[in-house]
Amino acid sequence: MYNYIVIEGNIGAGKTSFATRLAEECNARLILEQFEENSFLPKFYEDPARYAFPLELSFLADRYQQLKAQFTASDMFKTFTIADYFIFKSLIFASRNLEQLEFGLYSKLFTIVSSVVPKPDLIVYLYLDVDNLKRNIQKRGRPYEQNIQYDYLDKIQNGYLEFLRQQPDLRVLLIDTNNIDFVERNEDYAWIKEVIFKEYPLGMQRIQKPDAAGSRPL
Repeated sequence: MYNYIVIEGNIGAGKTSFATRLAEECNARLILEQFEENSFLPKFYEDPARYAFPLELSFLADRYQQLKAQFTASDMFKTFTIADYFIFKSLIFASRNLEQLEFGLYSKLFTIVSSVVPKPDLIVYLYLDVDNLKRNIQKRGRPYEQNIQYDYLDKIQNGYLEFLRQQPDLRVLLIDTNNIDFVERNEDYAWIKEVIFKEYPLGMQRIQKPDAAGSRPL
């Protein structure tokens, strides 16, 4: 029922791992963000004030080029498309990382670019508390990510949630993954997969696994 699904989440939420497995099982075209090729990213974590603007511009250009190329090319052997990012994450990160004048200019460029990129039929946001995000970041061991601060993760999380709540024309599924492990536990992965492939109305829907230990209302 969905031709284009986006798996989103904060840094360390596991969106790439989940999107990759889901695409493989469902014979879907997979679009993964090529963030490791961005030479500004390590520099940004060392000196955010200096490198925020070139970083956000380079990410916007890369994401636009990748999405345009992918959706222009047809693939008759794939049933639908799964991506591990949404083009609007560019605006979310920029709103948190740029100064006011820089963000004003960036917003104008973003409006032009985003207008020609397809909107997803479903956005799946994998929600993790900041403590668990930090734990995942440390576990995967990318050197340039190890100094990411809790307040930065919290700032990005709030940016995502604020944006997604204000999109009545998008179909958003917010899944609490704090007390499940979809990487190591097949039953948790299967539950999320089952939840995704249901019909949802426009707006944000909050989903929580009923038997997740220690779960609390979203």
